Amino acid sequence: MEKWKIWGKGLLSAVIGGAVSAVPLVVIEPVTFNLFQGGAKRLATVMATTALVAVAMYMKKSPLPGLKEIATVETESGSLS
Repeated sequence: MEKWKIWGKGLLSAVIGGAVSAVPLVVIEPVTFNLFQGGAKRLATVMATTALVAVAMYMKKSPLPGLKEIATVETESGSLS
């Protein structure tokens, strides 16, 4: 259970970190991401996208805990064992 708790916290931090990384767009491109003139929706879209990318990278680095990894070995004859 402890592995799942640690994994879940890591996943949550990936989501938060990914979303927060889009916030500087308000300063970098204030015309497009103006929070008072429709830019909030654009910013939310970018935040969701960066969060999704961060989750994908986290999942690649730290797959679900408790799953067994099965390796296949190719023999000299070319068949799998």
